[in-house]
Amino acid sequence: MSNQEGGASGDPAERAGRDTSSSAQDTPSLSAQRDAWEKWNAETREQRLGEISEDQRDRVVGWLKTLNRPGLRIIDVGCGAGWLCPELQRFGTVTATDLSASVLSRAQARMPDVSFVAGDFMNLQFDNEGFDVVVSLEMLAHVADQSAFIAKIARLLRPGGLLIFATQNRPVLEKLNSVPLPAPGSIRKWVDEAELRQLLRPHFDIDELVTITPKANRFPWRLVSNNKVDPVLRALFGNGPKRLKERLGWGWTIMTLAHKREAGGHE
Repeated sequence: MSNQEGGASGDPAERAGRDTSSSAQDTPSLSAQRDAWEKWNAETREQRLGEISEDQRDRVVGWLKTLNRPGLRIIDVGCGAGWLCPELQRFGTVTATDLSASVLSRAQARMPDVSFVAGDFMNLQFDNEGFDVVVSLEMLAHVADQSAFIAKIARLLRPGGLLIFATQNRPVLEKLNSVPLPAPGSIRKWVDEAELRQLLRPHFDIDELVTITPKANRFPWRLVSNNKVDPVLRALFGNGPKRLKERLGWGWTIMTLAHKREAGGHE
């Protein structure tokens, strides 16, 4: 799995209608999910990055720099084509996992020093408390049991370990954007900020939660945030308008920095 680029294209699960409830769809088989992500990663993420991915990369790198600690044990959950792994390697040893086996095979050839593990994350075996950092970008919306997914991530982290997390911002995708229907084989369960906090609360203390990369293609929001308007605003005012829209919660992505609660810690 991987993350997507905004507007009307998106990944298999972002080509979506309005109903994001778990009851709105049957969970596709793992083979169907694998086929969807193999196709999308080969056609999209192996070919290019866009603004959403670039903004996520910059935020991840910025947060890791604040640790000022070399030799981190890092796992990238839902790494797609492994596009973030070269950046993560600057901070330690990297394990990366995704459902897309053939995509990971090509990534392994490009990045022999990364340990790529193909398969369903929920069924893969990793050492409990074996990592200092878990990075997971826009995978949450594509798993059937989100609570179990977060719980497994927590088990992989040492006490006090760091979670760097990105997920699609449901109100922005639903209200500010028109996004086409999903491709067969995808799961789509967007969340909002409150729902994300609720999912993380049993295991993590949140250090920072922000929205990034404003996107809007529906009227009237597209008048102040789209691929034509944003470059003009940036030329006139720098990043000020973008940062304001992010503070207003208009970002396509919710990004979270959190740490695993120490044993005996309280919510």
